[in-house]
This record gives sequence, C-alpha cells and structure tokens, in this order.
Amino acid sequence: MKKALITGGSGDIGSAICYRLAENNIHVIVHSNHNYEKAQLIDSNIKQQGGSAEAVAFDVCDADATTEAVKKLSEAGLIQIIINNAGIHRDAPLAGMSYENWTSVIDVSLHGFYNVTQPLLMPMMQSRWGRIINMSSVAGVMGNRGQCNYSAAKAALNGATKSLAQELASRKITVNAIAPGIIEGTMTEDSFDQQMIKNIVPMKRAGKPEEVAALASFLCSDDASYISGQIININGAMA
Repeated sequence: MKKALITGGSGDIGSAICYRLAENNIHVIVHSNHNYEKAQLIDSNIKQQGGSAEAVAFDVCDADATTEAVKKLSEAGLIQIIINNAGIHRDAPLAGMSYENWTSVIDVSLHGFYNVTQPLLMPMMQSRWGRIINMSSVAGVMGNRGQCNYSAAKAALNGATKSLAQELASRKITVNAIAPGIIEGTMTEDSFDQQMIKNIVPMKRAGKPEEVAALASFLCSDDASYISGQIININGAMA
C-alpha cells in the first residue's frame, strides 16, 4: 500500500483529497497544524469507511520540527506521494500590508513546500516512483488584487514545480501543481457572494473540493505517469 502525506489535510480541499486517496487504497497521513482535532476526525472517518489513515500535527514553517516529523513518518514506511496543500491567506493591498502578513503567507506555501518535500526526496528517488502535487492557485497564475503575498508565493511554487519535475523525471517521479479558482469552503465563503461568483466565473458557480480531489487522484495514478511539470488550472474557464 502506497503512503501519501497531505499537508493541510484538515482543510476543505485537503480533506477531500484525503478521502479520495483513501478510496484508492492509499494510506493517508492527514496533516494539520492548528486543527489537529479535525485531522483526527478525518483519520477516524477514513478508518470507519475501511481505509487506512493516521493524523499528524506539525508546523510546516518550522524546518527542524518538520524534518523530525517526516523522518519519523518515513521510518514507519516509505512516503511516495506528497500533496503540498498547506496554505494561509492574509489579504490586504500591498500599500497596507504588514511585513508579518507578507512573510507568513510565503513561509507556509513556499518554505513549507521545501521543508516537507526536501527530506523525502532521496528515499522516493531510490524507489523510482513518486508523485508530488503542489497546491497553487489562480492567484499564482493571473494575480489578484489584495493578494500580492499569496500570488507571489503561489507563482514561486509554480516555478519550483517545473524545476523539480525536470530534476526527478528520470526517476519516474512526477511533479505537478494544481491551480484552483474559486472553490467552495471556509476560505472563500466570506470573500465571494453568489453574484460575484457569477460575474467572475464563466461556469457561473464555485468549484467543489471533490472536483479538485478527483484531479489530484488522477495525477497520483499510474495513468498520469507522463504528465509532469504542469500547472493545471481548475477554475470553471476563468481566463
């Protein structure tokens, strides 16, 4: 049974990915930082449904703590799937954005990617199979007012995705990014009303976390073995 580590697994998109991968007979490591009880609940639900899972908690911004956590997880079995889904919003126009809000968003999305992924690469390379999916955003592709920090972090993550894909291609490890648009959930429900969504999204609706999870599931499969280095938009035809 393959093992997958999903950072931010207690969130709306993260939890949907956890459930979907568990259905595919993958052992799911549900990560959280501030919402460990939710991660434990997802772990319990997956087990009740006949799947295999465990919950973990650590701060992806803390390099030492993350290295120690992934080392312990690796000792229990090879991790061949990494979903870098952890992310936060601290929105404000750049003219009024604090340094803390600038750095905290970049720390989670970009430095968190490095802290989680780098220690797991050598074992994955030695196994000659792996899947790395970085959760980007439409903001990292198109930009978005009030999200210079978030857009910068996700655009950098897109660049890292393309570079790492080239480094790992010969080892049969794929690296891709998923760039969701407006997706139903707690991170968007206070920012977009229904009329705004209809104005912005050609499909006239928000996406569902399960739709993002379906894409992630495919990218983790053997059927996606020739897809790498791609930034795949899932945004209802937003330009």
